[in-house]
Amino acid sequence: MASSLLLLSFLFFSLCHALPREAILDAADVLSDSNFVSMALTLEIVAETILEHSPSATVFAPSDAAFKKSGQPSLDILRFHFVPLPLPLSSLRIFPAGARIPTMLPGQSLTVTTSSSDRVTSLNNIKLTESPIYDDGLLLVYGIDRFFDPTFHSNNQRPISDSDSSCSRKNHTSSSNSFDQAVETLKAGGYTAMASFLGMQLFDVAEQSGITVFAPTDETVLNRIGDFSEYPSFFRRHVVPCRLLWNDLVDFGDGSELPTFLDGFAINITRSDGVLILNGVPVFFPDVFFNDKVVVHGVSDILAAQNNAVRVGEEENVFGEF
Repeated sequence: MASSLLLLSFLFFSLCHALPREAILDAADVLSDSNFVSMALTLEIVAETILEHSPSATVFAPSDAAFKKSGQPSLDILRFHFVPLPLPLSSLRIFPAGARIPTMLPGQSLTVTTSSSDRVTSLNNIKLTESPIYDDGLLLVYGIDRFFDPTFHSNNQRPISDSDSSCSRKNHTSSSNSFDQAVETLKAGGYTAMASFLGMQLFDVAEQSGITVFAPTDETVLNRIGDFSEYPSFFRRHVVPCRLLWNDLVDFGDGSELPTFLDGFAINITRSDGVLILNGVPVFFPDVFFNDKVVVHGVSDILAAQNNAVRVGEEENVFGEF
């Protein structure tokens, strides 16, 4: 057990705390060389203000023609073009049409409008460049030919269901992959902390009944969890004892609750501007990984204890000693 804790300590404290200024300047240089001069200059001026507390980001850069047509945008419009997590093309292509991607403009999100037949990813019906203009793993920049419209509404949104609040186990068909594959996929996608907990804690449980994991990124875990004594409680409140794909989650009505492996702690489902919210935290990356036993969804922050949750140290350890 001590070796596991030491490993987690090394993983957490070796992570980057903030997006470095050098990355922003490098991205601006590449944008300028790629004929996105207006956004290059804008990025140098506003990036640190918009991304003050974000260790990673994806930026959607309008073309020089878009700036010429629309004029210099407001800071709020610029915030609408910043997403506080890195989104490589492989991730963007996984989002289903109609999925919402929260932006740095509070309460506003981008809508995935890519259909299964499209070769190019689109958001709010605006196509992205076929590959990032800049990508260092933490900061990614895509080009777009015009500004996103915050008032955009997609006709592809799913109706909200009147599902009850139970976490019923559902049968799905999928290829049978190993539990280890879920762990490796999480590690490769920037969810090393959750992958480590998953590997140590839940193999037997997942094999028996299936689980759903709501995974914050490594940077979020590092910034929000500093005491080893909190780790078991932190992990268990992010895991639901049944298998729920994205299409299952969106069928739950507002106010539905999902039980977790932390005794007394439930996850409350609501929506804001069409974005699925769990205990106040948006689901950022649906179906990061899934097979016939494990489903993982990325969330933009840790799921904080609310009125229905017990406090750290008062819960029963349902997995035994950590």
